[in-house]
Parts: sequence; C-alpha cells; structure tokens
Amino acid sequence: MRIGIAIVLVAVAWVALDAVYVVQETEQVIITQFGKPVGAPISRPGLAFKVPLIQKTHRFDRRFLAWDGDPNQLPTRDKRFIWVNTYARWRITDPLLFFQRLRDERGAQTRLDDILDGETRNAIAKYDLVEFVRSTNRQPEQSNVETEEQVTLDGIASGRDLIRAEILAAARARTSDLGIEILDMRFKRINYVSEVEQKVYERMVSERRRIADRFRSEGQGEASRISGERDRDLRQIQSDAYRQSQSIRGDADARATSVYAAAYDRTPDTRNFYEFIKTLETYAQAVDSTTTLLLSTDGDFYRYLTDAQGR
Repeated sequence: MRIGIAIVLVAVAWVALDAVYVVQETEQVIITQFGKPVGAPISRPGLAFKVPLIQKTHRFDRRFLAWDGDPNQLPTRDKRFIWVNTYARWRITDPLLFFQRLRDERGAQTRLDDILDGETRNAIAKYDLVEFVRSTNRQPEQSNVETEEQVTLDGIASGRDLIRAEILAAARARTSDLGIEILDMRFKRINYVSEVEQKVYERMVSERRRIADRFRSEGQGEASRISGERDRDLRQIQSDAYRQSQSIRGDADARATSVYAAAYDRTPDTRNFYEFIKTLETYAQAVDSTTTLLLSTDGDFYRYLTDAQGR
C-alpha cells in the first residue's frame, strides 16, 4: 500500500514539474502540442506553465548569432579569380515563424549558407576586382620629393562598402519570411588565388626595383655633380694659391735682385764677393757628391779659388 502511494506521489510530482518551466532572459519559447505550435511565443523571463506530457517547449536564443562562411574561389566581372571569406550576424525575430520554416539553428545556418554565399557570388560576378579592393576614390598622398613618380589609382563606381550593403539588402529580402533578421554582413578577407597572387608579387617587386634603380641613377648623377664641383673648386683654390705664391716669389726675387744690384754697385770687393756667392749657388744646384769638376784656368770659379788661396 505504501509503495503504491509513493509511486503515485512520484508520478504526481513529475507531472507537476513537467507543467512548470523557466524562461531565461536570453531565451524565447514556443509551445507545441502534438508537434503543432499553440499560443503566442513567450519571451518574458520567469516561470511559465504548460499542459504536462502533452505540450513540449522549444527554446530559441534571443541574442545575436554568428554566421561564418567558408572561403570560396569566385570570378569577378573582369575574369579575376579571388578568394572571398565572409561573416555575418543575425537573430531570431519571430520564433514561431522560425520554428515553422527552419525548425532550429542548424537549419537556419544551412539556409544562411545558401543565401549569403549565393548573393556574394552574384555580387562579385557583377563588379571588377578594383571595386572590391577599394572603398573610395581617395588618391594616395604624394611625396614631396620632386623626382617621385606621381601615382594615380583607377576610379571606382561603387566600392567595397556599397557592394557589401547590396549583398546585405538582397540577403535580408530573402530571409524576411524565415523569422530571422540579418543584422550585418562583412568581408572577412579578399585575396588573390595563388597564381594571380604570385604575378602580383612579381609585378610589385619589379616596380620597386625600377623605382630603386631610378633613385640610384639620380643619386649617382648627384654624386658626380658634387664631385665635379669639388674638383673645380679644388683646382680654383690651387690656381689661386699658385698665383699668389708666384706673385710672392716674384716680389721676393725683385727685392733680392734690387739688394744684389745695390751691393754690386758699392765697391769692387763687394762686387767680387757677390759674384763668388752666386757662382757657389750655381754649382750647389748643378753639382752633387758624385760629380767630377773639370775647371778651366781662365774660369771665374778657378780664379776665385786661387785668389782665396793667395790671400
């Protein structure tokens, strides 16, 4: 008897607990009866009640949910193949419609794969590659170096931001009857395929080398100009110095000649001494230790030597 009562009490408690459920702040709930929704969705947090055993709760997240697409290789209008990776944020706005159309989040993710990937593919096929690379027609800042080549980028009609907005609007239109809302969609990464990427890198390297060679040539030309100006200034300085030295030497020789002339005109002895000194200076410049002199008896140097011995 007691066992039966205990079983009945357990059954009653289980049924009572099944009739009560808690709605969390991050959840919204719909109730189904025999697989069909009944009543309005419940989004107010707190305790709620349902018919036990017959009705069942289905919980859906109220927060923003993430969708992360797979990288796809897609062709642009100008036949450039690029890798495109996108992501989006979405939420469940009508849990009843969401349950009827998609059942759960896994079904929603699968449907979003079809919608967002398809709209991204359609948009990329409508535009050239430059439209995805650039967002505005702003031109790059130019260097103040006069020899720097001026770079002008090709203009765009739409740009990446407008294309993204176009994809988002088209995707929202296709999800309006699914009970969900796509809040935002972004390009995570846009990159060339490996073959095109290698060619782009080679072109960039070639361009950098060409600019480097131009700067190197200009630097060598400037170095040659500076070296030429230096050599010209050096020759001018040497010429001025030589001219000044010759002028000084000429003045000195003139003064020395004047002194010699004055001394030569004073007395015969002084004149003879002067001639002797000049003769010695001449032989000192013309004769060294290995020179053998052959003197004539009627030469001045021989005469000076014999006169000196006579004195």
